[in-house]
Amino acid sequence: MDVRDATTEDVDDIRRVATESLTASYGHAIDEETITAAVDEWYSPERLRESLTDDTEVFVLALDNGAVVGFAQSEISDGRETVGYLDWLHVVPDHRGEGIGSQLLARLEQELVDAGVDRLEGRVLTENREGVSFYDEQGFTEVGERTVDIHGESFTERVFTTFLDEEEPAPSGLVEKQVGDRTVHVAYDESVRGSESPFFAVYLDDAQTERYGWMCGADESFDVAIDTMERLECNECGNRRKPVRWDAAYL
Repeated sequence: MDVRDATTEDVDDIRRVATESLTASYGHAIDEETITAAVDEWYSPERLRESLTDDTEVFVLALDNGAVVGFAQSEISDGRETVGYLDWLHVVPDHRGEGIGSQLLARLEQELVDAGVDRLEGRVLTENREGVSFYDEQGFTEVGERTVDIHGESFTERVFTTFLDEEEPAPSGLVEKQVGDRTVHVAYDESVRGSESPFFAVYLDDAQTERYGWMCGADESFDVAIDTMERLECNECGNRRKPVRWDAAYL
């Protein structure tokens, strides 16, 4: 098994692996039409070429006898901490259970560490039982859930995170800050990506049961607007939440 960085020559193989993997993981919950549309949206040749030549993305492949059988993709976002968002980790059905996912993750994490990333965050639909188990087995911590809309149907997506600096113990992720005369708790291990920097969830209590809102990671402003579609925008610097994964389709 070989693991290497992806190039623009791998576009067709990446699209094939994505289709096979999404169908195997989500075919029981999401119809074929939606999966096909998702691949066309996220893995169009144009979008892939942009990702594969973008310095803020890490894209690695697994090959068996020269054939691409899996890939992992992460985008790097800078702020108070540098976060790597694990967009996808795909392995074709015939090669699952062979440790390929672990090899891809190890290569991805090493490249993210080399790029100065502090924390890796991944998400997976609850319906993907293999994906949920993978994050558990790899030592990630589950830090929350969110609801996503796919083709008019609501699904629950679970959020996992891990800190990449093994020489230091992982912090709790909660930091107290003052907003006027109110003490709030910023959850640095619960974030969504923005155009300039991540947004971090903010709570009124350290048990993380009562939400206050969001903090912009670019300027640490709490003046963040949110609409009914959960779009975020910092009113101070203009940082905006970037649509990703299922968000990008609403097929």
